[in-house]
Amino acid sequence: MTTTSTLQPNWPVPAHVRSACSLRTGGVSLPPYDSLNLGDHVGDEASAVALNREIYANTLQAKPVYLKQVHGFDVVRLDAHTPDGTVADACFTTEKNVACTIMVADCLPVLFRNREGTVVGAAHAGWRGLCGEGGQGVLEQVFKHFEALAGKDTAQSATKFVANDWLVWLGPCIGPTAFEVGAEVREAFVAADAQAQTSFKSHGEKYLADLPALARQRLTRMGITQIYGNDGSLTWCTVSNSSNFFSHRRDRVSGRFAASVWLT
Repeated sequence: MTTTSTLQPNWPVPAHVRSACSLRTGGVSLPPYDSLNLGDHVGDEASAVALNREIYANTLQAKPVYLKQVHGFDVVRLDAHTPDGTVADACFTTEKNVACTIMVADCLPVLFRNREGTVVGAAHAGWRGLCGEGGQGVLEQVFKHFEALAGKDTAQSATKFVANDWLVWLGPCIGPTAFEVGAEVREAFVAADAQAQTSFKSHGEKYLADLPALARQRLTRMGITQIYGNDGSLTWCTVSNSSNFFSHRRDRVSGRFAASVWLT
């Protein structure tokens, strides 16, 4: 059985909650997709992607579900029968051995779990999905689903949904020294939350945006305080770490790595 090494998220989880973030090494794809490319939409050979996904699944010992991510806000609940290619930018599950999986190559992967370890989820947070519309983006939509789940799912606690009962891990993404954006991006975030201006630095006629800081601000505003992972330092930057991570901004033609969380 072929497996590969992964980045192990450092966040407090019970033994039955597992998480992982793939590295770009340990697969079979040829350059420029070398080597553990998990994306089937980037021009790589289909047979290579299929084998890479098998390698990743063997590593997880769970079934990763790969969404068709469209930089939107839709959230889907996964089960063992959810097909790959389901259109959504976030997902959650209460079932065992179904891995909520987000593919990225500069955007921010976000993993979630509740304190009891009965629900896990994942979101794809590029700037468009994170910003959303009217201050409501993909992270807000995820927690609306969690709140609804707490109120109607008999498998969950009947107590009131409490935002701070949730833990979040932020994965690797384009860092604040590499993410150059136009003024319209800054304006979109600041229009929803004036505090967002602290996550942008002037860079000539454009700005450098701190994507993980923007995500932390959104989560904190929702009452989420247990946030782990990406702190915006260089080691988390996909552009700056070509040996570990794919980066579309750096390479233009690039594979995709993935972050996953699942129950056992």
